[in-house]
Amino acid sequence: MVDLGIEYISVFGLPPVQFVELAADLGCRYITSSLRRSGAYNPHAYPIFCLREDAALRREMIAVMRERGVSLSLGEGIGILENVDVRNAYPADLGLMAELGIPRINVVSLDPHLGRTFDQLGLLAEMAANIGIETMVEFVPIFTISDLATAVAAVKHVGRPDCRIMFDTMHFGRSAAPISDLADVDPQFIGYVQLCDARRIPVIQDYLEEAMYERMVPGEGELPLLDMLKVLPRDRVIGLEVPLRREAEAGAGPHERLGRCVEAARNLLAQVPC
Repeated sequence: MVDLGIEYISVFGLPPVQFVELAADLGCRYITSSLRRSGAYNPHAYPIFCLREDAALRREMIAVMRERGVSLSLGEGIGILENVDVRNAYPADLGLMAELGIPRINVVSLDPHLGRTFDQLGLLAEMAANIGIETMVEFVPIFTISDLATAVAAVKHVGRPDCRIMFDTMHFGRSAAPISDLADVDPQFIGYVQLCDARRIPVIQDYLEEAMYERMVPGEGELPLLDMLKVLPRDRVIGLEVPLRREAEAGAGPHERLGRCVEAARNLLAQVPC
């Protein structure tokens, strides 16, 4: 069985301990997390928390993960920014992620200069590797590393086996690249998969708003998910990144929303040849 996880933006500010319990209840082995203070979007009025500032919460989260057999698969909230040196920005956060047992980080670039992005990515990957953390590079159509080809170029520029690509099905589906482009990528370059569905043509004009709040349950949209999964490596963590804002605002809790996603993902994965 493929190891499933639940991604941080899918739970809309659910506190860490409850997030661990949710994943365990749904039979998922992994969750992702950010160290930042929660609360940007919080439809269920959860208590505000910050793993960066709350050492006791980090200890409690570690204990509950150990008890329930859930691990952190990915650290979120790492970005390459214009005029910010990653060597100054992220040592403390990387140390806290190592404390939590996070094995890899996810990185996007908001620096418009591609060459500088590649160089900063290399420095960040080296910093992370020095404390046993891998680096995943996420391509997002509206960001500097915008497509699979650019992500491949970034990974080749860094030239480290512990720097690989975060493959998000929505971002690839919206990039207009054919499945053959994915099939041509060395499977070792793909380090992690985020699974969701979406319309082929956006119904929300703001891409980031749709990505953060209005994705779709796997199989309920129009992306060729099965074709993607057939050519992706089979032994990667698959994280369900399915924020369902309209359902949350209609009163559906995280067990209801994410339970549907887990069941749909397992049904889809059952169709992928071994």
